Amino acid sequence: MGPMIARRLLVSMPALVGVLFLCFCLLQVVPTDPALIIAGADASPDVVEGIRKDLGLDRPLLVQFFDYILRVAQGDLGRSIISNKSVMEELQATVGPTTELMLGAMLMAVPLGLVLGTVAAVRRGTLVDRAIVALSVAGVSMPVFFVGLILMQYVGYKWDLLPFTGRTGPVWDGGLAALILPALTLGSVLVGPIARITRTAVLEVLGADFVRTARAKGLKEWVVIVHHALRNALIPVVTLVGLQAAFLLGGAVVTETMFSWPGVGRLAVGAIVSSDFPTAQGAIMILALAFLVINLIVDVLYVVLDPRVQRS
Repeated sequence: MGPMIARRLLVSMPALVGVLFLCFCLLQVVPTDPALIIAGADASPDVVEGIRKDLGLDRPLLVQFFDYILRVAQGDLGRSIISNKSVMEELQATVGPTTELMLGAMLMAVPLGLVLGTVAAVRRGTLVDRAIVALSVAGVSMPVFFVGLILMQYVGYKWDLLPFTGRTGPVWDGGLAALILPALTLGSVLVGPIARITRTAVLEVLGADFVRTARAKGLKEWVVIVHHALRNALIPVVTLVGLQAAFLLGGAVVTETMFSWPGVGRLAVGAIVSSDFPTAQGAIMILALAFLVINLIVDVLYVVLDPRVQRS
């Protein structure tokens, strides 16, 4: 498994550099001038030009990007134009909340989607199956912000059951209540796709010869379903979860902004709005790294679920 992980890491590095270059170029075409933001609206052209030279903004774009990559390789992401804090310091304060939010959403969505999809496959053609399929379609159709607004309006504001603004602290230090609504919002749109692909995969496996053999041996039905059918149906589910990683990261940006959750997504939105380019580039890099890590985890899970993948 070690060589496989090493190969995946080598393949991921060019993708990460490409994402950084694309984001670097997009931020360069923004009409706002970082030098003008630092100098102030009343600064003279000479002062603005001096700041541009100090920041290296007068050099060619490729030279600026090469210098940026060298600084990133050394762990230097620059300083925020707005707060004058180290970008690395600001990211360290936001990575934890974003990780909590994504893990909470996955821990809610994946088990629930697996259970619903398996039940729908076992009860194929019944009212339960049709109800689960209908809920799955509804879940896929609803955008993240709509689910979040409903939860905020009723669960948070009207019924006053859970907090819906800000983060009160880590999960292990009394912050679980504040995490529930954002995690439900982010995870709810993932339950439907997981349930649908699980239902399809389990239906295919239930007709396989080894499942009939297991039943012929007299094994209990739940053993056949969980240990034989569901396990062999997990590879397409894992694939779907990996493909949904990008959507989950994008949904995290919307969810963090709605719930004032102090994560990387909210930091990126605030940095882009305020033209804080170093912070925006750092936040985008962290989101790209998260996407690559999730795909690496998916590749490792392939090998765990089916060792033939490693040999191929």
